[in-house]
Amino acid sequence: MGDAAQDLDAKGGALDTAKDLFAGAAGGIAQVLIGQPFDIVKVRLQTSTAYTSALDAATTIYAKEGPLAFYKGTLTPLLGIGACVSIQFGAFGFARRYFENANLSSSSRSKDLSYGQYYAAGAFAGVANSVISGPIEHVRIRLQAQPHGANRLYTGPLDCVRKLGAAHNGSILRGLYRGEAVTIIREATAYGAWFLAFEYLMNADVSRNKLRSRAEVPAYKVALYGGLAGEALWLASYPFDVVKSKMQTDGFGAQTKYKSMRDCFGQVWRAEGARGFWKGIGPTLLRAMPVSAGTFAVVEATMRAIS
Repeated sequence: MGDAAQDLDAKGGALDTAKDLFAGAAGGIAQVLIGQPFDIVKVRLQTSTAYTSALDAATTIYAKEGPLAFYKGTLTPLLGIGACVSIQFGAFGFARRYFENANLSSSSRSKDLSYGQYYAAGAFAGVANSVISGPIEHVRIRLQAQPHGANRLYTGPLDCVRKLGAAHNGSILRGLYRGEAVTIIREATAYGAWFLAFEYLMNADVSRNKLRSRAEVPAYKVALYGGLAGEALWLASYPFDVVKSKMQTDGFGAQTKYKSMRDCFGQVWRAEGARGFWKGIGPTLLRAMPVSAGTFAVVEATMRAIS
């Protein structure tokens, strides 16, 4: 009887994880299509001094490179971000169920998570996600930051991957995973805050309005809470993202500007002070609201449809 119950729990957990992965993939596609134009402006502001503001960057890109430039490097994230968001929600769901079971085994006998546990589950999701997001974002950032026209450094994602490998003595993995340490820190911080904020807002709504379950929270509120969670994500992690972008657009060999994550932090601080860690935060927060709202709205709608 005990073995049968364990088998049933294992099957149920596997099914729940599969649902989380599928819903996350749907949310990831929505995230890329909504957010890519904002993201290229953010990367240009982080890695160049050619623009005075986000509006200047956007109008300059449009005038010199055309409207399709806002979707430069989209192929890589479109293929990869769906997988990344799938992993985020799959890993978060796995960690959440782990904490629920641990809480049920404790003296409290309640499976409700503390907000510290929500943050820990989100941080776990971020670390799991960083294995894929690190190289995907590295390639995307290099494609977004490269010069336009005849001075292009890479003809596409595969050419970028080849050149990253060649610059690291033929090791494609070393090239792709450059800046991975700060990526892991950023992902853990960002997704800890992201999931914590969303779960807090959803739980507060259920409690405030005396709903039977979160499935009764209206779709527009799910989108609103998702958008606010996106703001929390970037406010918690943006300085790490700036350092990551700088390291992942750095030169190679004699042209290497940053020796390490610590060196990059130091150089940014000496050159620009605290302001240097917040360059591009405006368009990033502007982008975060619709992108995160769309992601959570699609994920919640998908979960409700397949449950």
